[in-house]
Amino acid sequence: MKSFLRPLLVLFVALTVVTGVVYPAVVTAIGQAAFSHQANGSLIERDGHVVGSEIIGQQFDAPRYFWGRLSATTPNPYNAANSGGSNLGPTNPALVDEVKVRLTALHDADAGNVAAVPVDLVTSSGSGLDPEISPAAAAYQVERVAKARGMAIPDVESLVAQATSGRQFGLLGEPRVNVLKLNLALDQIVGR
Repeated sequence: MKSFLRPLLVLFVALTVVTGVVYPAVVTAIGQAAFSHQANGSLIERDGHVVGSEIIGQQFDAPRYFWGRLSATTPNPYNAANSGGSNLGPTNPALVDEVKVRLTALHDADAGNVAAVPVDLVTSSGSGLDPEISPAAAAYQVERVAKARGMAIPDVESLVAQATSGRQFGLLGEPRVNVLKLNLALDQIVGR
């Protein structure tokens, strides 16, 4: 029995050290050396203070800001500790009610806008933390933001174009606009 247990215990300790100490230490060291910005949360700083992350959305609801996707996290929007979608199907009345509330908010903030509302402005993402919107969703909001900030529409459109990222490697994903980066760029031009 002793000859049977000893190799098992040695193997258990060895694998625990390799997978629980050595491997995480090596991966952490590589991440910090080669990808420190990403490994530390892709944080965005302004004036020495962290204002957010490139990869986690934030709540913006003032007319002077671009609005991101809805967040399905609870108890607070964009709660990274509670990431997850709403799991509401397209025929669920709760989803229909959520979309109606957001449509009303969008129309109340920009009553003159009669364009079709892009779907990503009225639905939440799978994680509930999506920091990006489609270029169409940004374009839908340009007039409202320009009016609220007293800016020319072409100037705001130019900022949207600068904040738009294309497909990764030219073929993966869709073009997208990071809402936090765009709103920070607006704040730099026209103060808060």
